[in-house]
Amino acid sequence: MIDSHCHLDVCEPPDDELVARAGEAGVRRLATVGMDDASIERALTAAHSHEAVYAIVGRHPNESAGFTGAEIEPIERAAADERVRAIGETGLDYYRDHAPREDQMRAFLAHIDLARRAGLPLVIHTRAAEEDTFGALREHADGLTVIMHCFSAPGRLDECVERGWFCSFAGNVTYPKSTDLQAAARDVPDELLLVETDSPFLSPQPVRGKRNEPANVVHTARYVAELRGVSYEDLDATVERNAARVFGW
Repeated sequence: MIDSHCHLDVCEPPDDELVARAGEAGVRRLATVGMDDASIERALTAAHSHEAVYAIVGRHPNESAGFTGAEIEPIERAAADERVRAIGETGLDYYRDHAPREDQMRAFLAHIDLARRAGLPLVIHTRAAEEDTFGALREHADGLTVIMHCFSAPGRLDECVERGWFCSFAGNVTYPKSTDLQAAARDVPDELLLVETDSPFLSPQPVRGKRNEPANVVHTARYVAELRGVSYEDLDATVERNAARVFGW
């Protein structure tokens, strides 16, 4: 199994223990995300310190206040590192509104452009901003590999499938009230399915209330397998194959 999206530098305990516990749970590879300049450095350090860890680099929309063109430069330098396999997470977050919306959009478009120049997948965060997020992707991201991180747009699943965007399901798909997400996880085509923890957030139902970590992606994967009426081993093979195709690891 793989964890397509986590934040090792925000998790507890230290990286060595987290990666070891993930391995013991059968998680062979994971992608840790840098969301600002400091956490990008931590993600790169983790990726170079552990064979199972790769990095995703970008500026989270909540960290994009005052974003200018020059601020894409350190992200672009990081993206040249051989251990970096995607750009993001980027997108729009109108729920928190920690950054002005025009700054979020400026950063979003800069990340899309960088992903195109670097030839890397684009990892999307969207919250309470679906219309603008999907509009920007339709207009500017044609031809890019797009990963809808912590998939939260079940009403737009058909568009994601039509455009070939990957849908990555986190622990919230296991929550009893997440019936729309569960339907999406059941219906998304095999070739567009990924799973993640988004740890330390969104612990799956069996460990809900505790801090999340990469090892827990197996709980989400088992639940999704049940939704889809397949064995865990079959889902594991599907997700592993998709992640290898997306991240090139």
